[in-house]
Amino acid sequence: MPNSIRRRAITTGLSTISWSLAGLTVVLGTALLVAAERPNVLLICVDDLRPELQCFGKAYIHSPNIDRLATRGVAFHKHYVQAPTCGASRFTLLTGRYGGSGNEAIFDRAELLATKPEQVAPSMSEWFRQHGYTTVSVGKVSHHPGGRGGDDWDSEDIIEMPGAWDRHLCPSGDWQHPRGFMHGLAHGEIRNDATQMDVLQSADGPDNIYPDGLTTDEALRQLELLSSGGQPYFLAVGILRPHLPFGAPAKYMQNYVGVELPAIPHPEKPDGKTTWHASGEFMKYNRWDRDPNTDGDFANQVRRHYAACVTYADAQVGRLIDRLDELRQLENTIIVLWGDHGWHLGEHAIWGKHSLFEESLRSPLIICAPAATQAGAKTAAMVETLDIFPTLCDLSGLPVPEFVDGISLKTILDSPDTAHGHSAISYAKAKTIRTDRYRLILHPDGYCELYDHSLPDAETQNIADQNPDTVAQLSEQLQQRLRRD
Repeated sequence: MPNSIRRRAITTGLSTISWSLAGLTVVLGTALLVAAERPNVLLICVDDLRPELQCFGKAYIHSPNIDRLATRGVAFHKHYVQAPTCGASRFTLLTGRYGGSGNEAIFDRAELLATKPEQVAPSMSEWFRQHGYTTVSVGKVSHHPGGRGGDDWDSEDIIEMPGAWDRHLCPSGDWQHPRGFMHGLAHGEIRNDATQMDVLQSADGPDNIYPDGLTTDEALRQLELLSSGGQPYFLAVGILRPHLPFGAPAKYMQNYVGVELPAIPHPEKPDGKTTWHASGEFMKYNRWDRDPNTDGDFANQVRRHYAACVTYADAQVGRLIDRLDELRQLENTIIVLWGDHGWHLGEHAIWGKHSLFEESLRSPLIICAPAATQAGAKTAAMVETLDIFPTLCDLSGLPVPEFVDGISLKTILDSPDTAHGHSAISYAKAKTIRTDRYRLILHPDGYCELYDHSLPDAETQNIADQNPDTVAQLSEQLQQRLRRD
């Protein structure tokens, strides 16, 4: 998007205070009616996080703080994102709507806001802001850490989400700017040429030798300010790891030295037409001429470094929870931990995201509500990232806007064992619908993949040709869900 257009996005429609759709009118005066007892919201966004955690039934990842968080809330074991890429997935999180499939989705929204503001609904944080909340983001919450554009992602004139945040912060430190921060390795190393940056790293030192330590330091400062501000707050904190490159303090690697890892399931490249890709995001880094698809020892090194990054991210989650507790805010704060998508660690011979297989689209979701009656429960109800916006409104006592495409998950939080979810839609270069039993992937040229999750083969055996009626039925459901009135 041209910079001139993005600059207009910050000067046109800075806050869509009044926005109507289907008879709904939002009036700024409602913000004055917010009750002092409304809960705060802490939204923790973790990049590229697989549901490979002990609280999700997987044993070898060391994640004590996320596991502890799960004992306070409900873990959604069948949560699916709308897109297997950061920008598009975060667009849905922050708007509650289906959208584009690329990383520019949020900036595209800003462009539309600049030119046709009447067509742009408030974002989730803007909705909370209009209803009396102080809204703050720290780190990578939208696509760019700090929520700005420009060459180094630090322009005060180019805002990803105009009107969304009272403060949107990225403490770049030795990494100089948010662009350097995004893919930074230890002690301020910035990715300029990915081929010259190691894909794996484990350096000695405290948490702040990598970027996420600085994010958490700033988030803790913001919690101090917000807790004494006299208003309910919506604080979103974006943790980069385990995003590439896989760098984390060496102390977190100690959990995986000598640990025997489980075998990689279905590690072969799939036959026929699929959304398989050559793992370009991973392969462009310096890999010392090693390929994890053909080098088992290197594959295990990659998996151990990924795991160390998850444990590093988990430590940041623990710091946030502990500070909430110290501030006596824990009992009046809704906490959501959300992974923006999954990540393949060799399944289907992919090392990355961007596919429409299960490994790219399923990610952790934990929701902790004050006075939860089902603390520590897990649910197999199928849900989507779309549902987080209306759920947070419902739990906070805010009106649930009619313009969102998702639904509130409060009934599932109340009855996690018996509640039923709904099918999940995702998209990239193709579109997919996931039901409890099937995954259908519909390609633009009409080619279909159909997988049956009740069978051991699951997403390794395309059964579309043998099941034309199921393909037709799911195709109609998919198109109907994405159809606009």
